[in-house]
Parts: sequence; C-alpha cells; structure tokens
Amino acid sequence: MTTQNIKINHIAIVVADMDKALNFWQQALGLPLQHTERNEAEAVDIAFLPVGEGEIELIKPITEDSGVAKYLAKTGGGMHHLCLEVENIEVAMARLAENGAELINETPRTRPDGRRYCFVHPRSTGGVLLELYEALSQS
Repeated sequence: MTTQNIKINHIAIVVADMDKALNFWQQALGLPLQHTERNEAEAVDIAFLPVGEGEIELIKPITEDSGVAKYLAKTGGGMHHLCLEVENIEVAMARLAENGAELINETPRTRPDGRRYCFVHPRSTGGVLLELYEALSQS
C-alpha cells in the first residue's frame, strides 16, 4: 500500500454561543474569520478561522437531537474532532480498516463543495474523534 501525504486540515470546537466564541478567537486571539456556513447534513453552523496551514472550526448545533448537540449537552463544549487531510480517502479508509480501525462511515460522505470526508471512531484513536478530508484537486 502506498503512503499518503497527510496534514492537519482543522480542529473542530463545539460551542454553545457562536458570538461569544468568535469574540475570543477573533478579538482576544486575533484570528481572522474566513467565512461561515450552515451544514444541514451535520446540523451545525460553522465559523472558519485560518491558522497556519489549517483552520480552527467553531461548530454550533442547529438542532437539539444532532450528534453535536448531544456532545454539547454531555460535555458543555470543547474540542470535538481533529481533521486530517489525505490524498485519497478510499486508500486511507482501506488502510484504516485493514489495521482494525472502526470507521463510522462505511463510504465517504460529500460536502456541498465536493470535498469527501469520513469519521473514525474514538475507540480506535485513543479517544479522539478523527475526521478525514480528501484533498481537493488543484485543477
């Protein structure tokens, strides 16, 4: 199996109050707000703040029954997941499965911008929810 160029894409943080969270990350820390979006499939509003080659993503649930809402209710918020960017998501998923990792998604999901992604269960990673993003082609 070939190795892939892997890099950190983003760190997602669950917040209860987006304005309060943005005040800290933008005003107190000085990070710029790149953009915001609503992801209906994951039932979250997201604020993207670039830092280095990656991003901090602030995620706020928009329903009370989503996985992110349940996480917020249980923990009060905080780091939700780490996202790694891979060249080929099928290759990465196959390698993880071959090594006994528990994939939450059997096949990649697709974001509105065309980016494909999947999640790896924290039981396989030492307690951290891991998301994989497939690198967008530079064509």
